[in-house]
Amino acid sequence: MRLLLIEDEIMLSNALAYILKKNNYIVDVAYDGSEGDEMAQSKIYDIIILDRMLPGKNGIEILKNIRNKKIETPVIMLTAMDSIDDRVEGLDNGADDYLIKPFDSKELLARIRALSRRHTDFIQDGSIKLSSLVFDPLKAEIECDGDKVKLTAKESQLLELLARNKNQVITKNQILDRVWGIDSDVEMNNNIEVYFSYLRKKLRNINSNVVIETIRGIGYCLKEV
Repeated sequence: MRLLLIEDEIMLSNALAYILKKNNYIVDVAYDGSEGDEMAQSKIYDIIILDRMLPGKNGIEILKNIRNKKIETPVIMLTAMDSIDDRVEGLDNGADDYLIKPFDSKELLARIRALSRRHTDFIQDGSIKLSSLVFDPLKAEIECDGDKVKLTAKESQLLELLARNKNQVITKNQILDRVWGIDSDVEMNNNIEVYFSYLRKKLRNINSNVVIETIRGIGYCLKEV
């Protein structure tokens, strides 16, 4: 999953980014509201972690902007403002969850997991179940009929992107943006195909009936067969 963290407290932001990356999330960070608003509108993020008090634009302004533009990315709002009215204002303007500072990183991780499975009926206990395949994105591990295989970080990120959008074609540009980032200089046509080649081999090695189809000239699609 690709997360956007919008937080202007440098030490807190760096600490959260470290914890999230350690838990196998891809994390982009914005340190002010204006930059965060622009990044949030890119539509490449699975969840946005948004501080309420920010320079440039505050969290409520960012929420209003993305919701007015029909961007439905789940948002967890972080704030030191703990009154009922403050929380109601955030939720009424489009926040999906609220976390009061200071908070434990374990609670943030739990709330991220809860949001990630809220609209996905094939996620159970943090694992994605696709027919006989069980995929644990946090452990970067796939299992089929008792056989387990570890994935690299990029293989896991690619499989998660396709699994969450199964039966849908994901373009190469979308893959590049979501897995490598908007500013990536990865040689798209060559490197992406290499990663998918390794991933397909691992899926075959455990006799998975999940296949990744190449849609020539467009992108890739994950299907259960």
